[in-house]
Amino acid sequence: MDTLPRDPFMLYSYINMKLRDQYPTLDELCASEDIDKATLINTLTAAGFTYDKTRDQFTM
Repeated sequence: MDTLPRDPFMLYSYINMKLRDQYPTLDELCASEDIDKATLINTLTAAGFTYDKTRDQFTM
């Protein structure tokens, strides 16, 4: 996650943009961008966001 935004709100926006515009699933995004999925989810969860599998987006 070294190249991802460090600010959790910027990270939230960045990941949701990638999911909306480039990747059909969080798994594909993480595999393609070499992102540890558990670390990403934990980071965003700690900032108050939750992952909605149905919408394939993080929400507040």
